Amino acid sequence: MAASIVKRVSRVKKLNVSHISARYKLLTGFRHFSTSKQWNKALVLGVYENESTDSIDFTGTARKFDEKADGKISQLLLTVKKPLKCGKTRTLHAVDPEFSSVLVTCIGKRGEGYDELETVDKGRESIRAAVAKAVLQLRELGENEIEVDSCGDTEASAEGCHLALFSYDDLKAEKSRKPTVRISCATRYSQDKNSMEKEWRKGAILAEGQNLSRRLMEMPANLLTPTKFAEIIKEQLADKCEVLVRDKDWAESMKMGSFLSVARGSVEPPVFLEIEYKGRQSDSPLALVGKGVTFDTGGISIKPSQGMDAMRGDMGGAACVAGSLLSVSKLQLPVHVKAFIPLCENMPSGSATKPGDVVTAMNGKTIQVDNTDAEGRLILADALCYSEQFNPSLILDMATLTGAIDVALGAGAAGVFTNSENMWNKLQKASVRSGDRVWRMPLFNHYTKKITECQLADLNNIGGSRSGGACTAAAFLKEFVNNKNWLHLDIAGVMSNNGDVAYLGKGMSGRPTRTVIEFINLMSKETNN
Repeated sequence: MAASIVKRVSRVKKLNVSHISARYKLLTGFRHFSTSKQWNKALVLGVYENESTDSIDFTGTARKFDEKADGKISQLLLTVKKPLKCGKTRTLHAVDPEFSSVLVTCIGKRGEGYDELETVDKGRESIRAAVAKAVLQLRELGENEIEVDSCGDTEASAEGCHLALFSYDDLKAEKSRKPTVRISCATRYSQDKNSMEKEWRKGAILAEGQNLSRRLMEMPANLLTPTKFAEIIKEQLADKCEVLVRDKDWAESMKMGSFLSVARGSVEPPVFLEIEYKGRQSDSPLALVGKGVTFDTGGISIKPSQGMDAMRGDMGGAACVAGSLLSVSKLQLPVHVKAFIPLCENMPSGSATKPGDVVTAMNGKTIQVDNTDAEGRLILADALCYSEQFNPSLILDMATLTGAIDVALGAGAAGVFTNSENMWNKLQKASVRSGDRVWRMPLFNHYTKKITECQLADLNNIGGSRSGGACTAAAFLKEFVNNKNWLHLDIAGVMSNNGDVAYLGKGMSGRPTRTVIEFINLMSKETNN
């Protein structure tokens, strides 16, 4: 990244890699659990915020369960003369012989919807957060099988549960790992169980895509090299996608001098992934491009040592592309997607690119590399050029690109630079549904001039000053795009979560995977109408 934007992420202790590999399936991160375990069953029920101390505003499922339990739930809740507020919970025991615990969680006010100022659907976000808190509390109580109220939005409820229960503790001793929890939707009182189960499955798949992104971002860089990343993606996506793994010789034959200049300093060979999902026949696929720097030291322009461990997550754009494709393929969306992921490490060595060096990109433009820590734009430049060869209907790239976007937006939203008002509107609509916000940033010619006024080459990889760093980085990428529907997402500010999103634990966030999936879903519907 152009500047260090890392937040402190807890370190995993060092373990013998061969020992780890024998005990866990590290490449996929999936564990094998015993089926002989004794399961304790719990239930999550939703209530709406209500100022009355004489009545409880239950969701449909909660009301019917209360009736089944002869009103025990409402009686116990009314015993405490303090109405539940949004996000607060009550845990009840011995109210039904089937459940060892019944946890009631408040999902906010009835009828809440889109908030124009916050640019989110507050009702859906409240549900995600409320059920997330509920399942985490039940896990702490030792409950390992939980039925969850749909709370009026089954998809959002499923997302909240599956995202909250994710943890990357594969490298810890077994006793230190979070216990397994099986979750399902409480469909027993629904008149349309099939529809509810379908929505629950969709929410679970959306969360699964983001959780894959999080897992990849959390993996230590010595275990997730460019080669290992490619192996994992082949394993995860091979059933539904064609995955081509290109090597250094191929990149050289394609004249990807900008990409290869970043890889020069590392002993790990670069890899260029080309992935295709063909949910329908099309001559103009949607193109996804993701920055895949599996570890970023900054190169010769080396970063400060403090917090550098979190730079294992600098392949967040590549991880989000992979997670998006996983969910798109599992949802079997009728869309044609091509994805392009340049993978490498950015390391200092005797062979590394030096500040002031000039390299040539695939489109023939020369680049003066004045800061080797502005490497993400260098590998994306060639990937964007290559994606243009497939006549895409749009190009969407994602990258943990600049510290400047973190300064501008923090963890509140991913920054979006685009040359298409129409594409921006669709992406913003998708973010409202996902709850994972985006914010549009400018692509003025003012910023283009900052990187084209260059002493030695056609372009400089930095803008000459710290001002508008995210904007000059986007302007640089724009020089390698001809497509009229291009979106660049700078996701450096949302790379990690430190309490900013209630239903995501601390660590790498996997944002904005679900927004991109929703965007692709919207595009598939438009294409097929």
